[in-house]
Amino acid sequence: MTEDQLTRVFTALADPTRRDIVARLSLGDATPGQLAEPFAISLQAVSKHLKVLEDAGLISRSREAQRRPCHLETDVLDLTTAWIERYRRRAEERFRRLDAVLASLEETGTQQGDLP
Repeated sequence: MTEDQLTRVFTALADPTRRDIVARLSLGDATPGQLAEPFAISLQAVSKHLKVLEDAGLISRSREAQRRPCHLETDVLDLTTAWIERYRRRAEERFRRLDAVLASLEETGTQQGDLP
C-alpha cells in the first residue's frame, strides 16, 4: 500500500458517516439506497460518501441490471490493519523495555532499602 493510498483510506475513514457505511457493508453488499436509509441525509450526499470510499479503494460497485450494489474491499482494510499493527508492535516493544528498566530500578532500590 502506498502512502498516498493510505492517506486516502484514513481520510475516508475520518468521517463518521463513511465509517458507518463501511460497518454496514461489512455485513454484506448493499445498494446506495439501502445505505442511505439510516441517515438523515440525501441519497446524493450518500453517493458523495460512496465516491470517497471508492476512490480510497475501500469499496467497489458492480452493476446488476438497474442496481449498483456496493461491496466492501476487505483487502484494503487488511493492508491498513497490517500497517497499524507494525507500529503497535514497535510501541509495545518499547513499553516492554521501559517496564524492564523500571522493574530493575525498583528491584535495585528495594535491595538498597530506598523503597518501601
